[in-house]
Amino acid sequence: MSTREASAADDPTIESRDQLVAPIAAGEKPRHAWRIGTEHEKLVYKREDFHAPAYDETCGIRDLLLNLRKFGWEPVEEGGKVIAMRGPDGTVSLEPAGQLELSGAPLENLHETCNETGRHLEQVKAIGECCGVGFLGLGMWPDKTREELPVMPKGRYEIMMRHMPRVGTLGLDMMLRTCTIQVNLDYGSEADMVKKFRVGLALQPLATALFANSPFTEGKPNGYLSYRSHIWSDTDPHRTGMLPFVFEDGFGYERWVDYMLDVPMYFVFRDGKYIDAAGQSFRDFLEGKLPALPGEKPRESDWWDHLSTAFPEVRLKSFLEMRGADGGPWNRICALPAFWVGLLYDEGALDAAWEVVKDWTMEERETLRNAVPKLALDAPLPGGGKLHDIAREVLAISRSGLAARGRLNTGGDNETGFLETLEEIVASGKVPAQRLLDLYHGEWKGDVSRVYEQSF
Repeated sequence: MSTREASAADDPTIESRDQLVAPIAAGEKPRHAWRIGTEHEKLVYKREDFHAPAYDETCGIRDLLLNLRKFGWEPVEEGGKVIAMRGPDGTVSLEPAGQLELSGAPLENLHETCNETGRHLEQVKAIGECCGVGFLGLGMWPDKTREELPVMPKGRYEIMMRHMPRVGTLGLDMMLRTCTIQVNLDYGSEADMVKKFRVGLALQPLATALFANSPFTEGKPNGYLSYRSHIWSDTDPHRTGMLPFVFEDGFGYERWVDYMLDVPMYFVFRDGKYIDAAGQSFRDFLEGKLPALPGEKPRESDWWDHLSTAFPEVRLKSFLEMRGADGGPWNRICALPAFWVGLLYDEGALDAAWEVVKDWTMEERETLRNAVPKLALDAPLPGGGKLHDIAREVLAISRSGLAARGRLNTGGDNETGFLETLEEIVASGKVPAQRLLDLYHGEWKGDVSRVYEQSF
């Protein structure tokens, strides 16, 4: 989630609808300027007893952040507390229960992306060795209750945690117990954005299946392969889901603005503090009728904040975010952007991917999405068969797209190697969660604490 440092008092006031559309349209870039931004979260635990460290305990989350200064990172504060670190590789920030996130820099190719990930993991592991801290690449805490988890001192999280139980039963689990990998990608025009959005939404269940990695809750199998994905089905229906309107004629920037205006607000940021506006209307804000700030109209930064509070499977800001994957280890952090860059950044691959999904109805897309958290690659496919049946084809399309890009490293290798971990999953038919369950029922003898052996 985004990190704010200060109120933008000099922001232009929003006086017209055009000012809502403009920043999204301004995301258009020529192909040579398209970049890759990867975000990945990890669970943080103390090695001595596996507890999730509090913000201010010795060698806790605050100390972990501050120790990044030795690698050139600079603190970002809110209310006098360090809540993030900023550096050349982007921003290291905190999710609600102390999950550590790298929001990486916009990079030109996947070799750079994987190098960035490697640097970050080396840095936090070095700090962890000194502090007795470890890191897990999973989609969800395998053994912690909500009550066992700390809450980080960020104002927006306090507001969200109050609001979540009003709109769903699993929102607090989303905030406190889950981790994801995401990739942010560019578009060249409104039509290009629409095509990428549609392919991304339709194939998001395949990404969820390939990366499914959250089969345990509070120490036992939970009946799902991606419980993290299931959690989103009962978090907040106003801001989640598969967005049927994206596939309708006329979808574009204007229609996205309409959707975002219908997403209830969470907060407004003023004078370094978050003001609770949960459930209130941005439309009212435009008219100066927001109960939280009566008589005041929004600034451009308020719109940017609001754009970050919708959580569908694919999200549009001034770029597209692919949001369907569980957290995972280093090789899968590199694989997720490879999967989507291969499909979306080459015109031939994008067309071929659309051919795979273009005839699916909205009902079929919803059915697939709802089946994947439990069944992963065994989810029933529109028209018959299983999701596994198209996985090899889609990965081959992605591979062709990466090969066509021709981005080579110093050794002369292109980007296709980053897909190998996914191709191995498809060849075996077993997603990561199924391998963990095999260990749980076999070698681990029902002891889920053995999962900590899977640390970064």
